Amino acid sequence: MYDDLRNLPSLDALQSALSDRNMTPGWIRRDPPMLWKEMHSKFVPAQWRYQEAKAAMLSAGKLIGTDLAERRNFVMRNPIPGNDTSTLRTLVCAYQSILPGEKARSHRHAPHALRVILDSKGSYSTVNGEKHPMETGDVVLTPGWSWHGHGHDGTEQAYWFDGLDVPLTTLLEPMFFEEHPEHFEPVKRVTPDSPYRFSWAQTQQSFKTAKSDDAGHLGTTLELAAPTMPTIALKLHQWKAGWSNRPYRHAANTVYVVMQGSGKSTIGDKTFDWEFGDTIAAPAWSRIEHHAGSDTVMFSMSDENLMRWSHYYRLEALS
Repeated sequence: MYDDLRNLPSLDALQSALSDRNMTPGWIRRDPPMLWKEMHSKFVPAQWRYQEAKAAMLSAGKLIGTDLAERRNFVMRNPIPGNDTSTLRTLVCAYQSILPGEKARSHRHAPHALRVILDSKGSYSTVNGEKHPMETGDVVLTPGWSWHGHGHDGTEQAYWFDGLDVPLTTLLEPMFFEEHPEHFEPVKRVTPDSPYRFSWAQTQQSFKTAKSDDAGHLGTTLELAAPTMPTIALKLHQWKAGWSNRPYRHAANTVYVVMQGSGKSTIGDKTFDWEFGDTIAAPAWSRIEHHAGSDTVMFSMSDENLMRWSHYYRLEALS
């Protein structure tokens, strides 16, 4: 049995026979190779300006309603060939807006999600039947497979940043999505102090006792606990005017959102001037160097938790 495989006349014949059986020799050269010396990402450093997005969202508010766009948002796609949705390898981000009086229908999905509220007074989120505010400066969470919807009881258009691990879910393939059977999830109770909400006032208070990292890479940092969203690490950084970090690179894809202040960052070989609301994408193992031109609060989300859990994480200080 299998004499045709036992007595092949050449390596070419062996490779051909293996190919017919969906196998390939491990010793052949591949492009790209299966292993390489050092981490690198196909994604590139990139920036999205909030003021540009806000102007476009003003137009979107006039041009399309929630009947056609339940979530009126602009996805930030990394400018690499063939990419239409991912901001970084494991993360996707968007700017989103809602008009006064509007409500977005409730749904749930496998990916974990969060919002950084950039400009809002009177909007709210309902997560698993609990309604809580979404006010300027808040960070709000939507753990995977949680029912969630939102609305706006205020008088001015509201804006926020969305972050999700959709690309990771797509890669691993456990994608699930479901519309709420009642369209709008009933509110069971109102919870201003919801565990899904980190208010701006709470953040300001927490910074009073926060400490700077000893290595000088991150500055004064708060870690936002989100145990039901284990793939995403959430942090808030407070940088005084004139502060610069010790440059570093680490094995985590990171997205930054400017919640207050202005400055510049060098990510890889690109330097970005940033101001309130801007978003910056730092692919894993890129050089990261920040300088605060004014007092700054910077939000960051990354897949650091996932990398640490997998024992892939490493950090290297740079000169």
